[in-house]
Amino acid sequence: MADLSKITNIEDLRVIAKRRVPKMFYDYADSGAWTEGTYRANESDFQKIKLRQRVAVNMEGRSTRTTMIGQDVAMPVAIAPTGLTGMQHADGEILGARAAKAFGIPFTLSTMSICSLEDIAENTDRHPFWFQLYVMKDRDFIERLIERAKAANVTALQLTLDLQILGQRHKDIKNGLTAPPKPTIKNLINLATKPRWCMGMLGTKRRTFGNIAGHAKGVKDLSSLSAWTSEQFDPALSWADVEWIKKLWGGKLILKGIMDVEDARLAANSGADALIVSNHGGRQLDGAPSSIAALPAIVEAVGSEIEVWMDGGVRSGQDVLKARALGARGTMIGRSFLYGLGAHGQEGVTRALQIIHKELDITMAFCGRTQIDTVDSSILLPGTF
Repeated sequence: MADLSKITNIEDLRVIAKRRVPKMFYDYADSGAWTEGTYRANESDFQKIKLRQRVAVNMEGRSTRTTMIGQDVAMPVAIAPTGLTGMQHADGEILGARAAKAFGIPFTLSTMSICSLEDIAENTDRHPFWFQLYVMKDRDFIERLIERAKAANVTALQLTLDLQILGQRHKDIKNGLTAPPKPTIKNLINLATKPRWCMGMLGTKRRTFGNIAGHAKGVKDLSSLSAWTSEQFDPALSWADVEWIKKLWGGKLILKGIMDVEDARLAANSGADALIVSNHGGRQLDGAPSSIAALPAIVEAVGSEIEVWMDGGVRSGQDVLKARALGARGTMIGRSFLYGLGAHGQEGVTRALQIIHKELDITMAFCGRTQIDTVDSSILLPGTF
């Protein structure tokens, strides 16, 4: 095993991942839509929020343990659904699920994952995990996908509402993003500089969208898969579809992509168990506010009716603590997870979780709290949030 003790923050992992992951897949993870203003604000707006340091407070007996939709978690963090995770590192979703299981936090598999629902179930001893769903025009496929999720021991369904159409992601367009990458001269030159990644990919059969290929009607090869995915995201998605999904699923339901108080009220009235304040990592509507900026108003409006979580820009345990102080019962990490995965596989994901947990624990203590469930906005400096 590699000695990762000198990796002390998420930025260290990002730098290594950028060196090891092919450009089109690194850029897919580490970019936003249009000018990337919202993508940058997700991270920078956390830095504006200042903490109140307290002294001569008993810091013994600290605990970051809490619950998310009734599930015990080691800290209020879950791994967010991220597309193409298995292109950051071979079998990436399996490795991420294993690391999350060992650490004691939830793992969420994306519809657009490389490893399939069945791959995760078979390679994690059927340990419960969460599944993120996109609503496609092919409703028969969606019904079958939900049944597959039930069979795979999925315990919560995360329905993403903010990708009815795809945001304008300039880097993906310029890079000609595909999974697997097309054998162009540009791609082959770049891949030649990523020997670890290439060796990993040679050792796995999982190189395209595992939840779709072989399961959706008419999808038999890469070209038909590309055509299917470009046509299938449903711009007519409505709250009636949310109700349909809720009835079809019948279990814990989480709604992801809420950025507006009015939408938050609709989410709370839908009967869902949690909503996630999220702008899709700044990858959809550039010019929208950061997730952390949108959080307080949504918590105030519906926080007593439904669990409110947030996703976007979480790069440290301090960010987790600030989100918790502003009312988020839980947080999701996407890029922080992918940096760890791209840098060092499963060990890298574990290291990312260790870093976030330690930062959360120490910062909570400096703010005069020993239990995460007692954290509120009084740990923040007035006027900075």
